[in-house]
Formats: sequence, C-alpha cells, structure tokens
Amino acid sequence: MKTTLLVSIIINNYNYDRFLAKAIDSALNQTYPHTEVIVVDDGSTDNSRAIIAGYGDRIIPIFQSNGKQGKAFNSGFTASKGGVVIFLDSDDFLFPQAVEQILAIWKPSLAKVHYRLNVVDAEGISLGYTLPQGALLSTGEVWQTLLESGAYASTPTSGNALSRQAMEKLFPISDEYRTTADDYLSYSIPFYGEVSAVEEPLGVYRIHDSNQWALTTVTSDRFRRFVQHDLQNFALLQQRAEELGYQLPKDLEQRSIGRLWSRIISLRLEPQKHPVPSDTSLILIYQGIRCLWKYSHFNWQKRIFYSLWFIWVGFMPISLAKPVITWLYAPQFRPKFIDWIINQVRLLVN
Repeated sequence: MKTTLLVSIIINNYNYDRFLAKAIDSALNQTYPHTEVIVVDDGSTDNSRAIIAGYGDRIIPIFQSNGKQGKAFNSGFTASKGGVVIFLDSDDFLFPQAVEQILAIWKPSLAKVHYRLNVVDAEGISLGYTLPQGALLSTGEVWQTLLESGAYASTPTSGNALSRQAMEKLFPISDEYRTTADDYLSYSIPFYGEVSAVEEPLGVYRIHDSNQWALTTVTSDRFRRFVQHDLQNFALLQQRAEELGYQLPKDLEQRSIGRLWSRIISLRLEPQKHPVPSDTSLILIYQGIRCLWKYSHFNWQKRIFYSLWFIWVGFMPISLAKPVITWLYAPQFRPKFIDWIINQVRLLVN
C-alpha cells in the first residue's frame, strides 16, 4: 500500500440534507488515514449548508451557486490535492476500508480503480443486488473495449477512484457536460491509463425518488435523457478515436446492449419525442437480438431471455410492456415468481 499517497474524497451535494451526513461520515471514517474530504454544495436550498458547517475544519467546504454536476466537479477537483480522487455522490456512502482496499491494488499506470456498490433504498435497506448487475467489471486497456463496443462494465460515480495525473488532462470539464460530468469522466479516463477492479462492494448506491438516474418509476422523460446522453457519449468516443487515428466500427452504436435497451424503451413510451427519428420497433428488435448473439458476453440462457424481452417490449401493448421494462431496470420491483422461474431454469440447464 502507498502509505504516503493522499486520497481526495470529493462529495457533490445538492439538496440531499437527509443523506449528506452519512456520506461525509463515511469519508471521514476511512481506515486509511491520508485522506482529505471536500464537500461541494451546489446551491442547496435545504438544510445542507448547516450540516456542512457543523463539521468545522474536519472537511474542506465549498459553497457555490447552482451550476450542476460539471461545475461541482470542477470546483472540487481544483481544491483537491490527492493523487487519487473519489467523487462521492452525497446520497451514497463508502465502507470504512474502501480507500485502503483501493490503494492495496493501486499502481502508477492506472487511470482508475472501480469497485462494486451495494444497492439500497432511501432508508438504507438492501435491495439484494450490486452494481453492475450480471457482469464482471472491465479491466486492463479498457479504451480498446470502448472503441470496439461503445461501452464497458463499470459502476456509478461513487464506485470509481481516479488518477489525478489522468484527470489533469480532462479538467476543467466544459459546460457541454454540466449535467453529465460523470459520463464524461467514465468514457474519457480509460484513454489515459489502465483500469483495475475490486469485485467486492466497497460502498453503497442509494435508489430513491430524487435520484436523477436510479430507476424507481418508468417514465419517457428519463429514458429519453438516457438516449440523449448515449448519443453524447458516442460523439465523445468519435472524438477520442479521431485523436488516436482509430477507425470506429460502422455499427458501434449497435454493439452496446444497454444503449439499445434505452432506445427501444424511449421509443415505445413516447415515440413522438424519441431523439432518434429513424428508429422503429422492428429495427431496434433486430439490432438488440443481433447485439445479444454477436457482441454480448451473456450465456445462452440470458441471450434467449433478453431476445424475448426485446420482442415483448417492441410489439406488446405499452400496458404490458411497461412492467417488463421495470423488471429489467429495477429488479427490486420484480415479482417473486419471476425470480423463481429464472432459478428453476438455471437448475434445469445446470
């Protein structure tokens, strides 16, 4: 372990006073002693600022007008000094040994270490799964995976420890990514070093009604945002490829199953506002099934299951498609008999 390496934990907060103290306490209570905790309050109107003030000089507070995630990341990074940086969302929290375990595998060639997160509800009750679901975290020269498939297995913001040396090439984050700074870092950082992973949970990701990305209800607006951000991320990959003199595959947008899930859901929920006018259910069903069998790493049982999912969501009346959409993105809402059937199938094939 690099016992002299300073680690900066930057907590980004906006109106999460009910979760904020848990996040700050988790950062302060790390077993690794060489840490600094920076809390950026992005113009909160609740009791957040009083909570932050209560920690005195144990933390570095930054109070700013509301400028969204990009501005908060820029402010926090500018104030930080650590060679390793963790952006911790204020509704999430870290386990006490998180930094210690990250540094146990840290080496200078790394751009980041990512690690699993347990998923809980607003009250902190476990929902019985971790992120990412159903896949090992990507490792090694992940930039190659990005340019070949348009995605890689990673975790939300709080599940990443980033190299300062790599981040200095990416900051400040432009206003174009003010609401998607986390995506900007996730898609950019692998181009500046290797990626390593801890396959056990080192923190907690909280799902609740105010969370911008965690799915608690199926709405067209949410999935439309997913699609718009996917398009933005694809444009970023094109930029990185051009910088490297790399030719992207012509079907790159069709190689990410997550991207195709979002596309068909957005189209079915509100076709008149769907961001990709050329999309149709039939095209997306074909692209989804093709992606599953040509590019995914799922076993054959999951490929069959998800193929049927595309057909069901694409063709069934929206009243029947909506529950199936919810079960994919929010397994905590999946009926118990669905899990029972899945387990029985696994037993039969094994």
